[in-house]
Amino acid sequence: MKKQQLLREFFKLCPDGVCEDVLTEGEKKLVRENGALFLSGIIQVAETLNGNGRVYPKAILQREVTSYMNAVKEGRAVGELDHPDDSVVNLRNVSHKVSDCWWDGNNVLGKIQVLGTPAGQTLRALIEGGVGVGISSRGLGSVTESQGRTLVEDDYQLICFDIVQEPSSPGAFLFQEGWKTMKPIVENKKRRINTLLDEILR
Repeated sequence: MKKQQLLREFFKLCPDGVCEDVLTEGEKKLVRENGALFLSGIIQVAETLNGNGRVYPKAILQREVTSYMNAVKEGRAVGELDHPDDSVVNLRNVSHKVSDCWWDGNNVLGKIQVLGTPAGQTLRALIEGGVGVGISSRGLGSVTESQGRTLVEDDYQLICFDIVQEPSSPGAFLFQEGWKTMKPIVENKKRRINTLLDEILR
């Protein structure tokens, strides 16, 4: 039996720097009247070699996204600020919730609301201060090497999406979704290298 490992992936939000306004009228009202903060864009990708050298088969990812949507609908799809080293979502560190996700070809897109928790307030301050952040999926599963690629196996379980400083994808960025406002937040590559080294040494 293969050993399961913690699999963490990083993706672009709002590909090519173009974000559609995906907010509902109710969410736009929250932005205008309460200063709510939303982010949107790609949160996972199927059938594509990603920045960590892994490929997620679409059938596996479809199953996990369908299951994850139950948590989204129930308002339980939360994530942390930074990646922990385990598979448990620690509510004390929650900074945001995924309010929607959907497929576009092989891309999974998502809409994220920054919460008023201590970690969410830190995230908001970072974004408003121009600090580069990105999004990363967290899951458990085993992998197989095949034809020079690392394939994620059928035992994969999606846990959550965390906000991190450094996406592993070059040029990855977040876009703020607001009332007629979109603001790019650019990444820095140094942490990507440190993260990859940390995963290799584990």
